[in-house]
This record gives sequence, structure tokens and C-alpha cells, in this order.
Amino acid sequence: METAKKRMLTGNKAMAEAISQEMENDLTVFVLGEDIGKYGGIFGSTQGLIEKFGPERVLDTPISETAFIGAAIGAAAEGMRPITELMFVDFFGVCMDQIYNQMAKIQYMSGGNVKLPMVLMTAVGGGYRDAGQHSQTLYATFAHMPGMKVVAPSNPYDLKGMMVSAIRDDNPVVFMFHKSLQGLGWMEQLDVAVDHVPEEAYTVPLNKAKVVREGKDITIVGIQMMTHYAVEAAKRLSKEGIEAEVIDLRSLAPIDKDTIIESVKKTHRLLVVDEDYLSYGMTAEVSAIVAEEAFFEMEAPISRIAIPDVPIPYSGVLEDFVIPGPNSIYEKVKKIMEDA
Repeated sequence: METAKKRMLTGNKAMAEAISQEMENDLTVFVLGEDIGKYGGIFGSTQGLIEKFGPERVLDTPISETAFIGAAIGAAAEGMRPITELMFVDFFGVCMDQIYNQMAKIQYMSGGNVKLPMVLMTAVGGGYRDAGQHSQTLYATFAHMPGMKVVAPSNPYDLKGMMVSAIRDDNPVVFMFHKSLQGLGWMEQLDVAVDHVPEEAYTVPLNKAKVVREGKDITIVGIQMMTHYAVEAAKRLSKEGIEAEVIDLRSLAPIDKDTIIESVKKTHRLLVVDEDYLSYGMTAEVSAIVAEEAFFEMEAPISRIAIPDVPIPYSGVLEDFVIPGPNSIYEKVKKIMEDA
């Protein structure tokens, strides 16, 4: 008997399929943003939608983030379920009043009387030489501010399932997708940007981390590209007798403390890896959680790797130097184990 062939999709097609299926099932769902119509989004996340649903539900907007994010907020407050794209997360500065003083706060300040079911999706991440204004992740910037769910899936299966969950959620969701994981032809092709994705609609929770590799010697917590780099480093470490457990955080707000603590109680060591800046970031938050709730389980000091507090360089050599990779993770784990 032949095994059914798995259906494989790139990250961008998984996202576009999730949005398409939810638009078919719910007439209140629509999309708006820059180049999301005929162009299909510069990272392909709305590919094919305008041909299927037309310009009334797939709205190409002028270059005015404040205007179209504000329009999405108003539509959500009136019962629609808009999905709006902030093309690069780096552009948040021009529209932060709408995002944080309006989108994140309306539900709270109305005493829960006004729901705001909207998705703000945005591209994050470096690695393709686009310099300081187009290469950040800024996970912690959004996760730090209450009122929004903040998620960052690391593979096509989760991109589809978490997008479906985000659209159906009654709270504002910041949906961060990594450019390198979209599987676009004009970027470096990565095997991890393609995955098995079921055709039917399904959900992945917005509040649950995932153990992507089990181990007994050290826990490595990462997110998006750092998860994949951690797995790569863990395979190399395994050949030397070190078994690393790798956690894909997936959700930044809310953060899944239980999965982290459970893993650390097994391994007794922790390395947190992030593509965001080191100071005041996700690495500090995860470290604080473990220090507060599992301090006496630790057999070695908590360690962190992240981007040093400098803008992302344009130079390829310098960008590779500041963004953590498999080798820096491998070297750090080796040092932790040797010092323990």
C-alpha cells in the first residue's frame, strides 16, 4: 500500500491559504495594506487573493501606515475582522500611535465593551543584507506592551495554523513572519521554508511553545530562525555526546512559561537565543522567568545570545557577525558544558 504523498508548501503560500480560507468562511474578513493586491504582498503573504475576492475585500492602500492601520482598527471596532500588513516591522515608528494607543488599548479602555478582532501582520528578520531600517525583528518591542497578542511562527505548518487562530481571535494579534522563512524565489532558498501543510483549515494555539527536539543536557530556547539554528547546532553537539533540548517559543505574548520550566527542570541548564537586541529583550524575559521559578533547578548560570545593541549592518560580513548562527550556539553550549 502506497503512503500518501505529503502536501508541501512554502511559508508565504501557507499564509495566503490560511487567509483565503478564512475569507471564504467569514465575510467580515478582509485585507488591506501596501502592495497586497495585484502584487500579492512583497513577501507573498496575500498572493492570489485579489483575483479570488476582488478589490473590495483586498484593498491596496496608499503609503500611509497611520491611515490604513487606523482604518483597520475602526473596522474591527465595528465588527469586521481586518488583516492589515505593516510591510516591514521597522516601519512601526510612523504608526505607533495607532498600534499602541488605539489598537492595543481600546478593548481595555472600553471595559471590554468594544472587541478588536484584527491581525497586524508584519515582516521581520535579517540575513539578506537590507541594513538597519529593514532587518530588525523587534519581538520584545511589541511583546513588552500589554493589550496585544504577539506571535512569531517558524515553519509553514505553524504559519497557516496560527494565522487561522489569529484571524478568529477576538483580540488584536501582531503576527510576525520571518522573511527568510517565506520561501521566496528572490531570497536564499532554505529547506525549513517548506513544510507539510494540510489543505483543510486547522488551528495552532497562540499561547503554546513547542519542544522541537528533545534532550537531557541543556535547554535552548529560540524563536523563528534561531529555532532552526539551534536544531542545527544540537545535531552537531549530539555527535559529541551533548543532547540539547530545543524549544520553539512561537508565542511572545502570552509566553508559555510552563513548557520552559518543565524543560529546564529536566536539563538543569539554559541558553536563550534571539535575533532581537540583547538588552531588555526576550532573552532577558525568559532568563528572568527561569531565575524566578526554577532557580534551584539550575546547575549552571543562565546564558544568552542575541544581537549586540547596534543597528543591523548592511555589510554582509558585519551582518553575519552580529546575527547569531548555528556556530555561535554550538560554541556557547560547549562552553556551558565544559564550565559546569
